[in-house]
Amino acid sequence: MLRSLFLGAICCCLLGQIAVAQETAQKKSPPRPNIIIMMADDLGFSDIGCYGGEIETPNLDALAAGGIRFTQFYNTARCCPTRAALLTGLYQHQAGIGHMVGDYGVPAYQGYLREQSVTIAEALRPAGYNTLAVGKWHVGSQKGKWPLDRGFDKFFGTPSGGGFYFKESLDFRKLFVTLGNDEVPFPDEAYCTDLFTDYALKFIDESTEQEKPFFLYFAHIAPHWPLQAKPEDIDKYREKYTAGWDAMRKARFAKQREIGLADEAWQLSRRDMMSKPWNEMSAEQQEDLALRMAVYAAQVDSIDQNVGRLVEKLKANGAWENTVFMFLSDNGCSAEGGLTGFRRGNQAAEIGTPTTYASAGLGWANACDTPLRKFKMSTHEGGIATPLVVHWPAGISRRGEWEKQVGHVIDLMPTCLELAEAKYPETRAEQPTFPLAGKSLVSAFEGGTFSRDPIFWEHEGNRAVRAGDFKLVGPRGRPWQLYNLSLDRSETNNLADDHPEKVRTLAAAWDSWAQEVGVLPWPARQAAQRLNQSQP
Repeated sequence: MLRSLFLGAICCCLLGQIAVAQETAQKKSPPRPNIIIMMADDLGFSDIGCYGGEIETPNLDALAAGGIRFTQFYNTARCCPTRAALLTGLYQHQAGIGHMVGDYGVPAYQGYLREQSVTIAEALRPAGYNTLAVGKWHVGSQKGKWPLDRGFDKFFGTPSGGGFYFKESLDFRKLFVTLGNDEVPFPDEAYCTDLFTDYALKFIDESTEQEKPFFLYFAHIAPHWPLQAKPEDIDKYREKYTAGWDAMRKARFAKQREIGLADEAWQLSRRDMMSKPWNEMSAEQQEDLALRMAVYAAQVDSIDQNVGRLVEKLKANGAWENTVFMFLSDNGCSAEGGLTGFRRGNQAAEIGTPTTYASAGLGWANACDTPLRKFKMSTHEGGIATPLVVHWPAGISRRGEWEKQVGHVIDLMPTCLELAEAKYPETRAEQPTFPLAGKSLVSAFEGGTFSRDPIFWEHEGNRAVRAGDFKLVGPRGRPWQLYNLSLDRSETNNLADDHPEKVRTLAAAWDSWAQEVGVLPWPARQAAQRLNQSQP
């Protein structure tokens, strides 16, 4: 009897220990993930295959199939402001880059990151992360404002703007690349998308050797003009676009409906008023324009090829399963150069080669943002909507699903903080930091919901605010327009006259926000001068 009681007590004790061990194991957090944010430059909403495009992007498509895609994710409509908002979790005016990198003499438009703003790198490095940056910086062009000054351990790329792919175009723009803070030669035969990836792979290897998690901010120049690509990539698309932009828009929209991106309520936006039917272009123009789009497609294709290289490296280093990979664009496709694009540089050489300097133009930009309205710099959906592909095998069980909650680049800083278990600093440079404007998206990765405050936009006098399904948008110098995006994502049915109270409420919210963050009337430079002259 005593023996039975003794054995029973031992069994109970062992079972209790096992239960405690199991509970402890369940509570133990998985290793903090590596984080990669890869951003394309001037990529259209529908350019990659998993968002409806015909360009070959098998590696990005595979990431989408193994993770999630956001249907309603936003940027700020332009390169510098988006980078500032992404890196800091603040609206661009709060971060100091209300327009571009020119210093207008007021804090919201000083052209580089403010002291009270914290970058993702500055927040993650104290949490034990290696902080790596590759590509285009463009949030502070002067020395002393570069990545190593804002929390990054390593950097290779251009501290200022992009606009180059080969050494010839780098020299044409009188730009340079740096390794850390030191200017280094651009290799004679290099192509920048490949070269950036070379350094990204090198930095990842070095981080792996240190056995530390890493944060990699990889900001491509592609597919921003100039149209320049490797000959073999251009050749893949030479005959792809001879049918023109009208045919491309229809094909992409049909695919978007097929893959579940565009629901039945969506309509294909009207051809932009500054565009023309393809069949009204001359045969010579059609030939030129088809080549321009072929080169643009080749630039996007090259991004995808290098995504493949990055994936291979992560798998080889055993980091694939626990790496969060996020891919997006800084704004909609560029319409710069007007309907048929501009052409500079060597006029005798074929567009796409290293000595030429050309853009794709408005007609193609309208198609690259299918089915949305407008393009880069506009606060209509075509200017501010971006793909967002998120892949994380160890942390996201959803495969190939669409995430329909609304997100914005200001959300990426708080997302990284949660992923890295890092704290947002209360002070920086002995000054209180600005409170974060964004929300963490981590709960959405697994299908959970999160609260969403209204989101605001301003760029060059173009304004917008979105609250729930309603979006108020005001092109510069024109009255407010109102759209219900749940029914009309392409902004074809202006409801302003039907809902005047909604217009007044949202306009008042925008005015309050604009005053809070320091928005100035456009043109901001002149407004800043008047403001400074009026002060004693």
